[in-house]
Amino acid sequence: MLTYFLTGLPVIITCLLMQSMVVSYALRYYVSYRAKHAHAKSTFADMWLLTMIMLLTLVGNGVQVGIWGALFYFLGEFKTFDAAVYHSWVNYVTLGYGDVVMSERWRPLGPLEAANGILMFGVSTSVMTAAVFDVIKSKRGEAENAARKA
Repeated sequence: MLTYFLTGLPVIITCLLMQSMVVSYALRYYVSYRAKHAHAKSTFADMWLLTMIMLLTLVGNGVQVGIWGALFYFLGEFKTFDAAVYHSWVNYVTLGYGDVVMSERWRPLGPLEAANGILMFGVSTSVMTAAVFDVIKSKRGEAENAARKA
């Protein structure tokens, strides 16, 4: 069991670092966009901002899936990188189809990737939720200000 943990640990650490980088970039982008477009009151501006945050976090998760797929491919578990990445997506998002499985030797890496995926999607979801709450808070403030002026 230690072998699987030591094989998967560098990938998990890489994914954690990558997710931290993506989240930091997404939050900086969000803050910068909100500051530059503070006067913008359009729904389109809010939609654009939230869409970009979602895309950034999704791309970050996709890259992590590719890293896990590369590990599976280099371990010789799959003949093609595409098959390794497909299997990786199934693990990462905890679907567990079972149509493609790894050998018994490396199968314990699947739950490690699933745990990593759950954690990373949780972080991505928290970033998106924070952005949505901030937009709601901003719109509520605008509505209250408009009501006071009326």
